[in-house]
Amino acid sequence: MSKKSLVTGGAGFIGSHIAKELIQLKHKVVILDDLSGGFKHNIPNGCVFIEGSILDFELIEKLFETYKFDYVYHMAAYAAEGLSHFIRRFNYQNNLIGSVNLINAAVNHNIKCFVFASSIAVYGKNDLPHHEGQIPQPEDPYGMAKFAVEKDLEMAHNHFGLNSIIFRPHNVYGPGQNIGDKYRNVIGIFMNQIMKNQALTIFGDGEQTRAFTPISSIAPYIAKSVNCSAAYNEIFDIGADDVYSVNQLALAVMEVMGKEVSINHVPARNEMKHAYANHDKFKQFFKPISSQPLKEALQEMAQHAYLFGAQITKDFTAIEIEKKLPSAWKKNL
Repeated sequence: MSKKSLVTGGAGFIGSHIAKELIQLKHKVVILDDLSGGFKHNIPNGCVFIEGSILDFELIEKLFETYKFDYVYHMAAYAAEGLSHFIRRFNYQNNLIGSVNLINAAVNHNIKCFVFASSIAVYGKNDLPHHEGQIPQPEDPYGMAKFAVEKDLEMAHNHFGLNSIIFRPHNVYGPGQNIGDKYRNVIGIFMNQIMKNQALTIFGDGEQTRAFTPISSIAPYIAKSVNCSAAYNEIFDIGADDVYSVNQLALAVMEVMGKEVSINHVPARNEMKHAYANHDKFKQFFKPISSQPLKEALQEMAQHAYLFGAQITKDFTAIEIEKKLPSAWKKNL
């Protein structure tokens, strides 16, 4: 009998890649996505697609009752850390309350394992490199929402026996990513700006550092994680080890796109200057192969970007706090 899995956000970037991996693993996959950040063309062949929101708890109950899921892969989120300061209600509704709706259904329908995409954003100003033994200290509402879901899953296990696996990915990129969102996904933003022959927008001096993670380094392992019972009720940092500055990234993106443009440094925003993690625990449990090199993975994403062309960037229309909103976010660039 095939395993039945729900993938939330499966028309989005990470979710669609995980859904594809699950199809290859012979899972029956149902995707729930409201298409607010995803695209129908991302949905892998063989999946059942339901257009809807994780905030619709009645729809969620109907899906769980109808499909009798074995596993939940909860990838749906609006992952704009910086913007989350200015969309606090939206952030907590979509990234926390929506998650709780799924956790409730998972408990009531005896799901075998709930796989959750958290974020490195939970760590905040902890020492580097971040690791699972640190006590999270989120610096933004997005990280706070992710940490709250982690704790809720811990309580759901302690009280109801719901098993979960929590992954904390960071700065993931690759084919299928939404490059038309100017508030998140810096590589996609750069590629979109280059195709429009615009200057690359960099907040501050560009010396902030991240470990940029190709999707190929995480999707296969998240998909098959439910087969590793030792990983149940554990937390894993997952992502690339090599660290680059945003300035270095800008040059690398221009190289693979085959076009040099100017760089527009705008005032720094409120964000962590440096953020990257140790992945020893993940490697111990999942024995991953070597991560795809930055340039090679960027080339794959660039080919996909050119295939679909430049995307229209849309302003977020539900800003809740205008105070201290970065000027670069106040108009469509």
